[in-house]
Amino acid sequence: MVGMRWDAQRLDLEEPTALPGLPTVRGLLRRVQVPEFPGLTFHEVRAKSALNAVPADSAMPFGHTINPYRGCSHACVYCLRGDTSILMADGRQKPIADLRVGDRIIGTEKRGSYRFYVETEVLAHWSTVKPAQRVTLADGTELVASGDHRFLTRRGWKHVTGTGSGAGQRPHLTTNDELLGFGRSAPTAAPCADYRRGYLTGVFRGDAHLEVYRYQRAGRVHGDQNHRFRLALADADGLRHAQDHLAQAGVPTDWFDFSAATETRRATIAIRASKAASIARIFTLISWPDESSDAWRRGFLAGIFDAEGGRSQHVLRITNTDPELLSRTREAFAASGFDAVLEDRKKPNGLSEVRLRGGLDEHMRFIHLIDPATRRKCLVQGAAIKSSADLRVVALEDLGLEMPMFDITTGTGDFIANGVVSHNCYARSTHEWLEFDSGADFDRQIVVKTNVVEVLRRELARASWKREHVALGTNTDPYQRAEGRYRLMPGIIDALARSGTPFSVLTKGTLARRDVPLLAAASRDVPIGMGVSMAIWDDDLHAALEPGVPTPRARLDLVRAVTDAGLPCGVFLAPVLPGLTDRIDHLEAAVRAIAEAGATGVTVLPLHLRPGAREWFTAWLAREHPALVTRYRALYGRGAYVPAEYRSWLAGRVAPILARNGLDRQSGGTARGLAGSTGAPAGSDAGLPGDPSAGFPAGSLPGRAGDRAATPAAPPEQLALC
Repeated sequence: MVGMRWDAQRLDLEEPTALPGLPTVRGLLRRVQVPEFPGLTFHEVRAKSALNAVPADSAMPFGHTINPYRGCSHACVYCLRGDTSILMADGRQKPIADLRVGDRIIGTEKRGSYRFYVETEVLAHWSTVKPAQRVTLADGTELVASGDHRFLTRRGWKHVTGTGSGAGQRPHLTTNDELLGFGRSAPTAAPCADYRRGYLTGVFRGDAHLEVYRYQRAGRVHGDQNHRFRLALADADGLRHAQDHLAQAGVPTDWFDFSAATETRRATIAIRASKAASIARIFTLISWPDESSDAWRRGFLAGIFDAEGGRSQHVLRITNTDPELLSRTREAFAASGFDAVLEDRKKPNGLSEVRLRGGLDEHMRFIHLIDPATRRKCLVQGAAIKSSADLRVVALEDLGLEMPMFDITTGTGDFIANGVVSHNCYARSTHEWLEFDSGADFDRQIVVKTNVVEVLRRELARASWKREHVALGTNTDPYQRAEGRYRLMPGIIDALARSGTPFSVLTKGTLARRDVPLLAAASRDVPIGMGVSMAIWDDDLHAALEPGVPTPRARLDLVRAVTDAGLPCGVFLAPVLPGLTDRIDHLEAAVRAIAEAGATGVTVLPLHLRPGAREWFTAWLAREHPALVTRYRALYGRGAYVPAEYRSWLAGRVAPILARNGLDRQSGGTARGLAGSTGAPAGSDAGLPGDPSAGFPAGSLPGRAGDRAATPAAPPEQLALC
């Protein structure tokens, strides 16, 4: 059923002249255009109904659907260069290109008049290619981003580029702006031998017990020589770091509990060694060098900070009673480019301190440069966003080239990029040629049923409601990026579960990870089916055809999160592209990865080409793979679908791969979507191309008697991935 648009999805049946996908004025609350979604218009409406009845003669194995959105906003324009450093929850930095869905990072939260750093999660991650702009700040920070990317200034969120009037009018950066954050930090270098020696020097001279002494025994003139080393810390990370560095230097140590926790002190653990050769080696490792390298100083500062350092009340300090150790610490600070002061005033316990001058900007530069092991001392969570760094915009430059760029979706809607607050995109970009058949309005004009949860609860409470299975994601993706703004799905999940209505969700959006705990809780009350679609496994093809979509591996991370939560989850491996992704090695790699992610079923669907999609794809094919043009003309010369012969050939190729990976029926999996597979009886669900139940766990998507005909049903548009 290509391009299905059931009547119940229309918002105002009294107006048949309304544009496809748009409500009439009668149902419209307001039209919204917001900076987060350039080029999109949200039409917020009050829907008359939430449950959409599937036509009685449909082959779909469910009776109702819910579509909180009409149209699809899977489009993204915000992007940063891949080497942009993102602040992680543990205080470290990671290039945005290396982030994964589920990573814990730092975002921000506004509380009253102030904004604070908070911990959040990466919900989606993707790449694209965009024209590059460079933003340079007064402290030396450089940011390479797309012109549509937004950063937080003292005057609010602003795009990198724009105009003061006309079609391109929007808030944009100028040299009168100042960004918010802590600014330029320092790169973290990998530990080397000098760094490790410096670290051991700092941590051992700061807090270790190391001695050689004689023990006089009766009857012996000189007594026995004893060797003892012990390092006791409250933080296991620092202790493990020291133990690893010693091991690399050939010094084995034992790990043991040193002291139990009290009301005022945390428990401490320790490592120790007692062999003469080990103690001699340690003395050599921590001897003061005649000349120290940059790496040694970084290691020394990391070690002394792990042993004797702390951050509290906006102050970073290192305390000790040894004047020489403190003096050398201050010298290491100065040689590394930091302004530190040695406080001469001793405290009653004899402690003195070296204090780093500067605010959070200097703290973060210090932490990123030295990379201490004790991460609790490196956190920014709860700190207010204020800094002494000079974050004035001093230059804006069009680099005149396109380059690979990346972006993420986070739980807070923002993240820290190269030390400044950066807006995220609400989800990932999708090539609309894979999804739609109703023109540009379908992906630019988004109808949002703002009252869908309220209406749904009312409909589910009716005595006539039979608790039939409800499918979400059969028409438009419920986890498209508009969901990041409107958050309708949590209420829908709750309403269905409370009413005892079984349901299923099909999505490509990794934003669904946000609601996995809700889905897991709901599954205790009603049967739930989850499905994740994964189009192209090959990395090169993915980059060419889906440059703005989360990678298949990112979507498999969603599968893993769903199954880890105890929910069954199927995968739609679609579309298979003839001559491109139907090779045995490609299918084997994809199915193996799906199995390893814990998927409970697989659906394999070959490519079909609707008008609109056909023109885009054939132009790309002629440009990139001209040798395949003749074959595609033969396969798709009579319509949108491949001939039965190809489907049978593909089914025969896929079947043994599914069996080897435990995803065939004999192994307990669900493998559907291809006609002509060995052993599949005519008219069985193994022969339903695009069956939206395919890939869901058996029994999770109950159909109605007579719905499954021997004639294969054409795929609904959600499954018609191209």
